[in-house]
Amino acid sequence: MNEHTDPVTSTYGSTDDNAPLVVLLHGRGSNDEDIISIAPHLPIGPRYVAVRAPIAEGGGFAWFANRGIGRPIASSLESTMAWFRSWLDSVSSAGRPVILVGFSGGAAFAGGLALDDPARYAGAAILYGTLPFDAGVPVDAGRLAHLPIFIAQGDGDRVIPAELLSRTWEYVTSESGAPADAHRDPGGHGLSAPIVSALGEWIASRVHFIASRPVPTPGPRSDVDWPTVTGGRLSARRGGHPRVSWSIPQQQLSETPPAALQERLLHDIAVLPGVAVGPSHISVPGARALTIADGAAVSENFLVPSAREFAHLHPSYDGSLHLVLPADQAADLVAHGRGRMHPWAGTRLAVGFVMVYGPRDEDEVQLIGQIVEASYVFATNGAASSGLAFNAAGADA
Repeated sequence: MNEHTDPVTSTYGSTDDNAPLVVLLHGRGSNDEDIISIAPHLPIGPRYVAVRAPIAEGGGFAWFANRGIGRPIASSLESTMAWFRSWLDSVSSAGRPVILVGFSGGAAFAGGLALDDPARYAGAAILYGTLPFDAGVPVDAGRLAHLPIFIAQGDGDRVIPAELLSRTWEYVTSESGAPADAHRDPGGHGLSAPIVSALGEWIASRVHFIASRPVPTPGPRSDVDWPTVTGGRLSARRGGHPRVSWSIPQQQLSETPPAALQERLLHDIAVLPGVAVGPSHISVPGARALTIADGAAVSENFLVPSAREFAHLHPSYDGSLHLVLPADQAADLVAHGRGRMHPWAGTRLAVGFVMVYGPRDEDEVQLIGQIVEASYVFATNGAASSGLAFNAAGADA
């Protein structure tokens, strides 16, 4: 690789130095002029910059062996990321929202940047590419908590190995902790008009969200307190993640909890002070909402503020729950494998909007009840914390 020099860039959109910056990163065999061509089809408001890295293999972020589709060379990726961050710091202050959009080899680079320093970015799009799993960047559970990710893949892609696409998809949509807006199309290795349109909607939603609401710093959390949980810390869920739909509505598709445990959980939650059970105002038919009758609704603390719905239990064929938690608890929940972020958390819905997997045994009924209590306390702004249904000793009150 040549010594890094100033990048070659193409720009489009806002000339305001404070406008959100969307950095477009192209792949091997394409160039900055190719990827900047999608900018007119993306939302008005941000500045779009396509960046060409000075790499000797012929343009793009092409540090891949085996004709650009194998494993990235760790030292090459590390040095190129350092070069990129130096360039970014020269054109963007630390408080300016930066969204990465990477296609093919550029997707691996965007993913590497996000995994290396999630707090630096406001979002990342991984388009028809793979994360650089073997390049030394962290890929632990919860690494991308509260960093919205847009991921798109083609079912007919023959450029990127299927096992790498699958590994990237599974990590992004579950273990990473990211709110993952996921899309698949029947095409191959190329951007389709529907994907570009969906990408534009995602960028617009994220930019609007950042401008209108407070957002947590993306990245992993540690030592998160759970006052409603026995021992004050959340335990890891045994086994892997159940299968969950990647499209809306978000539903749990495997490890369906026994109906009796679902009813036991609902009964135990319903005795929380002021809670009523009825049809959900936002979920699928048959979902049962948990609402709080009195008090002022804090919009960010409810699934449906106007109805004061703070949680709901999905129908018996599913058995999972949706609820809203404080940002740190939501990230901790996902890192411990107890659930995953809603795909629209931090773009169209509250940042703490999470799915909690359904209970598989009595112990999980107890723990999930305590998790729901945390959501209840959050919704009531802590005012009801003295009257919880599940105490710290683990017995029903």
